[in-house]
Parts: sequence; C-alpha cells; structure tokens
Amino acid sequence: MLIDAEQLINYQRCRRRAYLDVYGDLDQRDSTNEYVLKLVQDSQANQRTLLSNQPAVQPAHPAKDWQAAAAATLDLMRQGVERIHQGVLITETENGMTLKSNPDLLVKHPGISDFGDWLYVPTEIKLGKRPKLEYQVAVAFHAMVLAEVQGSWMETAWLMLRDRGAYSVDLWEVLPRMQEILAECTQMLVQQQEPEVFIARSRCSLCHWLSSCHAIAKNDYHLSLLPGVTPTRYVQLQALNLLTVKALAETKPSNLEPLPGFGKEAAHKLVRQAFSVMHDRALLIEESLYPNGNNDANHYLELPIHESHDFLAELLPTAPIELYFDIEAEPTLNLIYLHGVVVVDRHANTQTFHALLAERPEDEALVWQQLLELFRLYPTAPIFHFCPFEVQTVERLAKLYGTPHSHIKPLLARFVDVHERITRLVTLPVESYALKQIARWLGFEWRDPSANGAQSICWYAQWLSTGDRAHLNAILTYNEDDCLATHHIKEWLVGFLMKAIAEQSAELA
Repeated sequence: MLIDAEQLINYQRCRRRAYLDVYGDLDQRDSTNEYVLKLVQDSQANQRTLLSNQPAVQPAHPAKDWQAAAAATLDLMRQGVERIHQGVLITETENGMTLKSNPDLLVKHPGISDFGDWLYVPTEIKLGKRPKLEYQVAVAFHAMVLAEVQGSWMETAWLMLRDRGAYSVDLWEVLPRMQEILAECTQMLVQQQEPEVFIARSRCSLCHWLSSCHAIAKNDYHLSLLPGVTPTRYVQLQALNLLTVKALAETKPSNLEPLPGFGKEAAHKLVRQAFSVMHDRALLIEESLYPNGNNDANHYLELPIHESHDFLAELLPTAPIELYFDIEAEPTLNLIYLHGVVVVDRHANTQTFHALLAERPEDEALVWQQLLELFRLYPTAPIFHFCPFEVQTVERLAKLYGTPHSHIKPLLARFVDVHERITRLVTLPVESYALKQIARWLGFEWRDPSANGAQSICWYAQWLSTGDRAHLNAILTYNEDDCLATHHIKEWLVGFLMKAIAEQSAELA
C-alpha cells in the first residue's frame, strides 16, 4: 500500500477523505470544480515564478510512472545535481507500506551522505501565506523519506510561501507529530476503518466527496449539519448519547453547560438550534431584544408599542432609500474587482443595480472612488451588507488610497450587518448561517444556482485571460443576486420581528 504527503495533508483535514481516496467508489466523486483547478494552476504558476531564478533539473520519466521517476531522481542525486524539481523518493516500511515523497525541490548542500560529500534538503512550495501545521507535516514526511534514501539527516527543511518567502521547519519539533499522523493514517488504511461522516463546511466545501458525504449526513440529519456542532462538541454529545436532532432538541441546556467547549450561552443556543430544525421553523431569541442589556423577563415586550418599534428601527432601519452592498474579491491578487450596490427606492418601487467593476486589476482605485461617489448620492441611506467583509474592506481601501478618516467614519456609521442581526435575533432551521442557506430557506433563488464566490473568482480570471465579457456578465448577475438576497433576508426579518412584537403585545394586553 502506498502513502504520500498529500494523503497525510488530507488525513489532517478530514480522515474520511483520506480513506475514500483509497477505498471510495470513484463514481460517487464530484467532478473537480473550476476553483480547485484554478488553485492548481495558480500553484503551478507560483512555482514557476519562484524557480525562475533557481534553475532546477526535472527527472525524465514516462508519464505517471512513479517508479521510473524515483529511479531517475536517484540517478540525479548520485550525480550531485544542484537542484531537482519534482523528484520522487521511495522507501519501504517494516510493515510493508511504501512511502512516496515528491518534494517540490531538492537542493544540494555540503554534508555527508551515501552519495558523497553532499546531501539534499527538501523544500515544499505552497501558495498559502502561513506555515500551516499540515504543510510542515508534509515537509517532515519528505525529510524522513529523503533521510532513508540518502542515508543522512539534514539539519532543517524548508517551506517556500507566497509573499512570506522561505520558512525554516523545525524538524525535531514537527517530526514526532508527523510520525503519529503517519501511524494513525496507516492503521486506518490497513484495517480499512471507514471514518464517520462529519460535515465541516470550511473544510468540506472543495472536497470531491462532498456530495456523497452530505447525502449520507442528510439522510439521518447528522448532528454535524447543525450550526454550532464542532468536532469537539460532537464528541461531548456522543458521550451523553445525544446522537440525533430530536434527542438534542429535547435535552435540557443545563445538561450541556458543564461540558468542555460549551458554557451556558452555547448550550442554550445549540438546543434551540436543534429545536428549530426539528420543527422546521424560525424562533425568536427574545433575550436579544432587551434594550440596554436589561434581561428582566418581558421587559422589551412590555414597552409601549411605539418604543418597541423605535427600538426595532434602530436594529433594522427601514428608509425611503436603502442600499444593499456586496463585494467580489480575488485574494491571490489582493484585489477588489467589484463593488455591487442595489439601490432600493421604496417610493418609486424600484431596485437599481450599480456594478462598479474593475475590468483590469489596476482599476481598483478608480472603482473605489466610484463607490464613494455613489454613497455620497444617498447621504442618509442605510447601507446593508452580509458579514463584516464589506466594512473591513472599506476601512482597508480607505487607508490604501488615502481617503480621509473624516469621510469614512460617518459612512461606516450607516452600515448594517444583516448577518449579525439575523444571528443575534432569530434561530433558523438551516445547515449554516451563510447567505445562500438563509435566503434559500426563505424562498429566494439565484438565477445561476451553481454560482458562488469561488466561481466568481474563476470567472474573473477567465475574463482576464480571454477577454470574453460573458464571464463578466456572469459575475454581475451573481453579485446582483447576492445584493437582492440580502434585501430579501432583511425584509423578512423586519416582518418576522414586527409579527412577534404584535403577537406578544396581544398576549400581554
């Protein structure tokens, strides 16, 4: 059986993926999406850039013949080639496992090895900006296999990161952790221990097994589909035999409060989330409505009705003109390429979309100024957005392009984060509190159901490479729908809260 560094990286991210990549039904794999392909292309381009000033020899071998690649790599090492790109190293373990290492770069250094008075040091080139542990584990794996091949340990090994540059991996610190991970992964694969499904959106979104795993989880509504159920909390819930949404919805929050990683707030929130899902309905978080932090029972609901409405207006202002704002960004270029704004005019009953688009990366400053001009046209309109990214980006661009703080401060005071409001005020029967999950539960649909932020990045890259405006039009349609979805959620939330106030006021009358 073969194990390589990619499997160890996948094992750290998701044990089930590492298992399915060996034993899974290939017919159940999702096709590789465009964003993953773009990441691969960007990674290859990054490697070419970094290696442009460091010529390296690549072993010659038939395509996909890794044994021939290993032989060719060994031959280059014996010759003492200064740098070897995409070499392959192989060693066998005592239990019959084959370890295959393919470091991005092998660099010759003075020292003693089986080859003579030189040895090689591995370097792994990554598109990321941080030396993640999973990257360091991969480097330690390369170092271990390399030490077996050349009969000598190197003093250090390297990560080459985008922007940050070279990062020295402390092998003596990382090696023990790598060996633990390797032993666990080997045991799982040898004994064919299929890990349980666990859906973690941040790690599963780009996995080619997502659809298969999600279908299994959805069939029984696995607890990992509940927002707030982390892997650590799931272990705690299992220990209490709380294995279903129904069981969790019917438990007392006080049973969860003492558990590690919970506490009073998280316990109540999780039980309420399970109850919402079990009954498929939105629940008002009444304590969040108490003004000035007053937690006395029914304090908010006992306010005179006009004061209740005033307080609601502060939370979610309704104005003659409202702006709905959404940004599209390309992280690898550190670029904001689209500011989308829908202007909702209640009197005229119109919704007008403004697309401030940087058709070239160098136009970012221009569209930033256009955005400020648009906001100035509506000096009192609240600006609704979803999540903090828009606020953070406005603050960053203001600093980058020298916009006076005196201009930005009153602008930021008009921003209203719809995500913050909805998560503070209500519990919804959704798998996550992302824009699409919420809006779709409320009946809103995107014109392109497959569109998302990652796809938008791909479309922009395709526009830059081909000049085909169809890619830009796809981005604009998606961004406009994001703005309209934010509007849809805000309108629903106002109506939901107004109804709750009316119903509770009638009960108290």
